[in-house]
Amino acid sequence: MILNVLACVALALAALPAVMCLLNLPIFRGPGRSREDARPVSVLIPARNEAERIERTLVAVLADPDPELDVVVMDDHSEDETAAIVNRIAASDPRLRLVQAPPLPEGWNGKQHACYALAGHARHETLVFLDADVELTRDAVPRIAAHAGHAEAALVSGFPRQVTRSFLERLLIPLIHFVLLGFLPLRAMRRSKDPSFGAGCGQLMVARRDAYVQTGGHAAIRSSRHDGVMLPRTFRRAGYGTDLFDATELASTRMYEDAAGVWNGLAKNATEGMASPKAILPWTILLLGGQVLPVVLFLFGVISGTWAFATIVGAIALGLVYATRTALAVRFRQPASSVILHPLGIVMLLAIQYFALIREARGRRVAWKGR
Repeated sequence: MILNVLACVALALAALPAVMCLLNLPIFRGPGRSREDARPVSVLIPARNEAERIERTLVAVLADPDPELDVVVMDDHSEDETAAIVNRIAASDPRLRLVQAPPLPEGWNGKQHACYALAGHARHETLVFLDADVELTRDAVPRIAAHAGHAEAALVSGFPRQVTRSFLERLLIPLIHFVLLGFLPLRAMRRSKDPSFGAGCGQLMVARRDAYVQTGGHAAIRSSRHDGVMLPRTFRRAGYGTDLFDATELASTRMYEDAAGVWNGLAKNATEGMASPKAILPWTILLLGGQVLPVVLFLFGVISGTWAFATIVGAIALGLVYATRTALAVRFRQPASSVILHPLGIVMLLAIQYFALIREARGRRVAWKGR
């Protein structure tokens, strides 16, 4: 009896993200190919110790021939050759400027401080905040500018293609799209300005300057490490709409390069998202119950040799799990191994959330770039 109840719960919890993805995927689109109505933009790039990546990023941004393009890189007290590389490129393209970050005030996160300072250097009314490790395609800037010009929202953010190479990267990074599209109703998000629907990707965000100034922008989230969630919520609290777009065709990035980077990178802002004290239990139930329990029920039936109701329902739930992850992997060019090992990825993701929550409770936040 208990197994039958668990099987029904597993099926219901597996069906939730499956149905949500089915509804979200058709409307989670990228910018069109038209460049008409593309407004002038200021591309604002905070950079700290990005010597290995910054040149590729800038070459791609500056591939846009628009003479009004404004690109500003803020060197945030780098200890490598970041500033020298930017200066060399700026010498041959006056659309690029390098500025130095002011000293970090107490109570500020480094990235939020750099982004806020960058906004003050922008020449145009459309602000494109771009992480230094995000590489754009040659036509990305005008397409993003045109998309922002047509959007009703004051803040839109794109989700780049996530390049993964190491085992933990492949296991965990693709779950970004699963969590986003499996649990956020995009249609409801676009109709409402409720802060609880606030979501975004801090790697690529586009804001209207007037709304940015009115809301306080990154100053309003100065101590946060999770601008992808906290900045959209700030805009929504002020009465502005926010939206998302698929940047798979326009941008790519490798977020982390080793297991420690993946673990600490996902843990650094976890307590402002899934690992907050109010959210951790619901997320645990949703993810373990819908994505891991079906595997347990199915394997129990296979090992015991009893194809009872619980095993059959568990198999159906497991089918939904893998159908959902396969659809996401195909759409967003994710590795097959991330699909096969999806339940293990969910367990690891939750482990990181609890790791972050425990460290936060003990007053020991995860360090990140010393800022």
